[in-house]
Amino acid sequence: MTEHGHDHAHTGDPGAPGHRRRLTIAFTVGAVILVAQAVGAWLTGSLALLVDTAHVLTDVAGLGIALVAATLALRPPTAQRTWGFRRAEVLAALAQAAVLLAVGVYALVEGVIRLVEPADVPGAELLAFGVLGLVGNLVGLAVLVGARSASYNLRAAFLEVLNDALGSVGVIVAAVVIATTGWQRADAVAGLLIAALIVPRAVRLLLETASVLLETAPPGLDLGAVRDRLLAVDHVAEVHDLHASLVATGLPTLSAHVVVHDECFREGCAPQVLDALQQCVATEFAVSIEHSTFQLEPAGHIGHETSQHA
Repeated sequence: MTEHGHDHAHTGDPGAPGHRRRLTIAFTVGAVILVAQAVGAWLTGSLALLVDTAHVLTDVAGLGIALVAATLALRPPTAQRTWGFRRAEVLAALAQAAVLLAVGVYALVEGVIRLVEPADVPGAELLAFGVLGLVGNLVGLAVLVGARSASYNLRAAFLEVLNDALGSVGVIVAAVVIATTGWQRADAVAGLLIAALIVPRAVRLLLETASVLLETAPPGLDLGAVRDRLLAVDHVAEVHDLHASLVATGLPTLSAHVVVHDECFREGCAPQVLDALQQCVATEFAVSIEHSTFQLEPAGHIGHETSQHA
């Protein structure tokens, strides 16, 4: 006997109109910054500005992917895709993290090379493009800050714009140092610092999204505690094949085989047991699971199952 929850609102819905509007504005602002900084990197030859431009390129591409994923999330489920395209936002965030990590590694390598052989970078021009980038990124942050916890996509987008804003600060500092002291290695140092900001966050996001794709239990959900609580429900004798995972942000799922006492089937109390199980996982844990599936079975049924898991 199974039952699924269907008509639930998900606060992490990446396809919400407000979220898509924020992503659209941030994408447009990022595209303008990208063009301006690409011109600046070409004119000045600055590593810091070049790396920041590459970061903006990743940022804009990521926002574009996030926008597409948010639109795909609106498509209804089908017989082949029973969750629709909800997991598209996880794939998009994974792609963003991978590209961001590649940019960070490149910056580290190129920064070390330029520390040995510094390039001649004009401080005044570098400062102008750094300020332009910072202003644009602050606009992007203002747009995304209110929804940064709504989904992996919006979180990834916010982190990228935040890192890019910090990168612009690094460019500005390098430009001031070069203009006032003539120390050209400041550009390489700024490039390395920007890379140091990029890599840890990219790795963290990469691990989190990979965890979702590997069907890891939702963060904050102790399956041992869940099992113990389910066993405490009246008429429940055993729980096995207990699985929990995240389909996408705000959409945890859980399934289990639950062995109930034989008299429960004879007396007709199985529906009450099912209600109690679903109410338990939906309300009694830090992670509220509204999409749960329980197979109620008599003790003798386990011998007919071809495979069993913990």
